[in-house]
Amino acid sequence: MRTRSHARWAGLATMLTAATPVRAEPPDRDLLAGSWDAVVVANDVEVPFPFEITVDGASVAGSFFNGERRITSTEGSLEGDRLTLRFGQYATTLKATLSDGRLAGEYLRARGPYPFRASRAPERPPVREDAPSIDGEWIASADSNKGEVAWRFIARQNGARVEGTILRVDGDTGTLNGSFREGRFVLSHFSGARPLLLEVTPLEDGTLRLHLNGKTELRAARAGAPEAAAIGAPTDPARHTFVKDPSEPFRFEFPDLEGRMVGSGDERFQGKVVLVNVSGSWCPNCHDEAPFLASLYRDYRDRGLEVVSLSFEEAAQLKNPERLRTFVTTYGIQYTVLLAGEPSELAAKVPQAVNLNAFPTTFILGRDGRVRSVHAGFPSPGSGAFYEKAEREITEEVERLLDERSST
Repeated sequence: MRTRSHARWAGLATMLTAATPVRAEPPDRDLLAGSWDAVVVANDVEVPFPFEITVDGASVAGSFFNGERRITSTEGSLEGDRLTLRFGQYATTLKATLSDGRLAGEYLRARGPYPFRASRAPERPPVREDAPSIDGEWIASADSNKGEVAWRFIARQNGARVEGTILRVDGDTGTLNGSFREGRFVLSHFSGARPLLLEVTPLEDGTLRLHLNGKTELRAARAGAPEAAAIGAPTDPARHTFVKDPSEPFRFEFPDLEGRMVGSGDERFQGKVVLVNVSGSWCPNCHDEAPFLASLYRDYRDRGLEVVSLSFEEAAQLKNPERLRTFVTTYGIQYTVLLAGEPSELAAKVPQAVNLNAFPTTFILGRDGRVRSVHAGFPSPGSGAFYEKAEREITEEVERLLDERSST
């Protein structure tokens, strides 16, 4: 039997329940999982790219792509409708809000944010529009501050779809993807760094007009054609940088990540073949090269190979090299990594080099400590045969020098 007191409490509870605002249900985490069509706005240019989000229980991660290579966040969280993804290897953060099945926010970086948006990627039907063939290697006029007169544009075409890259002396643009529409190929790339929108228009004379990020216009001709010869030859990465006196041992001395000074005169380098790699964790082409150097060191260290990275970082990173530490972890780097200074100090910190202006650059030292060859830049797998050639040439040089007897 209900008393008046019970009735009063029941009525009060009803009133409180009615007065309490109903909280919106947090979005289903599984709605995030899958492929997204994303866009960043860089220098007023919209650059589209594929993005992927994975959800595993409470864990959320996001991935950019450079061809088949995946660049995955190192930390992630979803609080309500707010997604935060940290990319420690770039010292960047993606912050976005999920609303009506779309993401919108910013990609935060040291040099300023990129506006970001994304929608779920639909299943794409095959592109049926007929397209002219641009498959193969092209020589393009260069817009370079490194003395280059020509670059390579490399395209791999399947019907109206194209995958390609622009290869320079310091490396390539990463793998661009796109298709033919309205008389031109529209390609783009963003892997957390180096955003690029490339419009390729075939011209009646058989050449191409390349339009980069809506601003820079280049002309390209098929490799081997007279028009390509008129443009000039791309810079040979094995001849771009050299040392003033090859008879002198190559010298360096900088602190490691724990603050200990490490120098070329240390016992660990004596009588060894040494690769001295000028690098920086901010540098996309250094990210392209790091997996190769890590693998090369694992394969040849027992035969007498040492690898030393002279990492040039911004002032904040020199004080707290958080990004560089993540770079080392990401690529499983076991070789020596030193903090050499800021990028602007490159010439002063490596005074034996001439025309040292490409990140990365690798000096290959024989067992006597002298520089035997220098390789500027490094391409990504998007450069195809040129990527394979760079790996093969450096590996063959290391093997040849390991077989030499030390003269010291």
